[in-house]
Amino acid sequence: MHQNTRLASGIHVDSPPIIPTLTTSYAHGTSSTSLLSATLGECLLRTVERWPDREAVVFVQDGVRKTFAQFQQEVDQAAAGLLALGLKKGDRLGMWGPNIYEWILFQFATAKAGVILVSVNPAYQVKEVELALRKVGCKAVVCPTQFRTQKYCDMLRQICPEIESSSPGHIKSTRLPDLRSVIVLDSRQPGMFHFEDVMQAGSSQFVQQLQDLQKKLLFDDPINIQFTSGTTGSPKGATLSHHNIVNNAYFVGKRVGYTWRPNTRICLPVPLYHCFGSVGGGVCMGVHGTSLIFPSAGYDGKANLAALESERCTFIYGTPTMYIDMVNQPDLAKYDLSSVEAGIMAGSPCPPEVVKNVISLMGIKGIIIGYGTTENSPVTFCSSPTDNLERKSETVGYIGDHLEAKIVNPTTGEVLPLGMMGEIMIRGYCVMLEYWGDEAKTQEAIGKDGWYKTGDIGRMDAYSYCRIEGRIKDMIIRGGENIYPAEIEQFLHTHPKVKEAQVVGVEDARMGEEVCACVKLVEGQDCRAEEIKDYCKGQVRPKHLDDCAQCCLFLLLFSDRESPHFTHWCAQPMVHWGPCPCPTHCSVPGSGVFSQSEAGRYHLR
Repeated sequence: MHQNTRLASGIHVDSPPIIPTLTTSYAHGTSSTSLLSATLGECLLRTVERWPDREAVVFVQDGVRKTFAQFQQEVDQAAAGLLALGLKKGDRLGMWGPNIYEWILFQFATAKAGVILVSVNPAYQVKEVELALRKVGCKAVVCPTQFRTQKYCDMLRQICPEIESSSPGHIKSTRLPDLRSVIVLDSRQPGMFHFEDVMQAGSSQFVQQLQDLQKKLLFDDPINIQFTSGTTGSPKGATLSHHNIVNNAYFVGKRVGYTWRPNTRICLPVPLYHCFGSVGGGVCMGVHGTSLIFPSAGYDGKANLAALESERCTFIYGTPTMYIDMVNQPDLAKYDLSSVEAGIMAGSPCPPEVVKNVISLMGIKGIIIGYGTTENSPVTFCSSPTDNLERKSETVGYIGDHLEAKIVNPTTGEVLPLGMMGEIMIRGYCVMLEYWGDEAKTQEAIGKDGWYKTGDIGRMDAYSYCRIEGRIKDMIIRGGENIYPAEIEQFLHTHPKVKEAQVVGVEDARMGEEVCACVKLVEGQDCRAEEIKDYCKGQVRPKHLDDCAQCCLFLLLFSDRESPHFTHWCAQPMVHWGPCPCPTHCSVPGSGVFSQSEAGRYHLR
């Protein structure tokens, strides 16, 4: 009997689990659907054969529309052009820019050419982009001249002044020794290729070379490098294969209904440089034949709502912050969102109150919550459109097809009983190949047994539904008590005047750490810290507000129209812009702006 109980670890996930079969916090998502054994290029080809005339991508702001047949033709043209420029299988190409057509074009063109796409954050400054490009040895970079305040070509010239005197394709830089080519999308620059040069370079010789190359591409080959801070701080290049992202896109799409929903049109405001956009958007388009609608190159809440209406989108993606922004648009009611059946909320912890507001105020009944990490391609837990409100608002769904998850004691590695908090660990097809060129960090993250350490804290129930409680590194240890910021953040979101909330730990001489809550108010609302304090009293930890020895909390209150101002919250009478009346053990004397002192202690001064 004991042995049979221990064997109860698999849970069938073709549909939402209805039998509580798990006996410990370990789950294996069994599935009647096999893993796909195809490259991204092969998946796109199959989709084009099925729906050649269906719209693949629409870039509303730029007026770009491409059917799958048109997109495939341009992908092949760009891929042949990359070969003509001298890029070879395994070379790295950095894509640096906002959500524009060429981003997704080169995503598929590099996959077809066997080149590894490096997703570069469009907000990176000179030092950051230099570090990223050098770390993975990019041979080529693709970028617009500039976007908003980001002057991409100027920054590249700062790093590589040799570009000015080089001929295109023959850059030799001291600081970026692997870089040979820069491809500019919208202007001609000295020493750089123009986008049209690439599109016209693929002569019949390189078209044939591209066709021959397809037989040599393996689905386990690396296809994408995504930069992530992971669990240990400094940016690392999570390296993902065709197999990683094709299967993740396939099984997530299957769960949310892309295999049965007719002609899904996804509004995609999330950035393409992030896994949510590139895999959940780009790869899902190639695998499932969904149409992607990009409202704007950079995030714009009003543009999202306008695109949902004008393009009759049936699906929407977004982070919690994006949904908060849309829900709080003052003219939300004027938009016709009747075509929107469902959406995915992911990318950061999803406060239950935000989920409920999206359902009630935007009318998106089929909202779906996803959880994952870049290193896991990215989604590992995902809810079903048919899950009830409690599961959608309180959990991140159930385990993915063909994946294993366990909740363990972070110190001992022991699998915990159901319902107990511990570190979430993942094993299966989704785990990245490596952190590029960093064996030590790879071994820290992935054990010899294949388990990836997420660094996230969660708990699992008998159906494999998971609740995220926070990050190990974000945990606040206050006088020996473990406090997870997500718990407090989720409660603060239930206050009607709170638009967003972030909770962090600040150094304290006596308690080790104290809790700092940064609260952004709903536009037009006025709120004093005393009101928030009274709302939280007896509801969130630390619960005892009898004196400052037991609780000394900070609040940052600000609205969209105001400069941030800070107040000190403690159990003593509220003081604004004045010295704290706490006993001397309080670590935050004085008044003024929130800053970090020379001694490293956060305080009001």
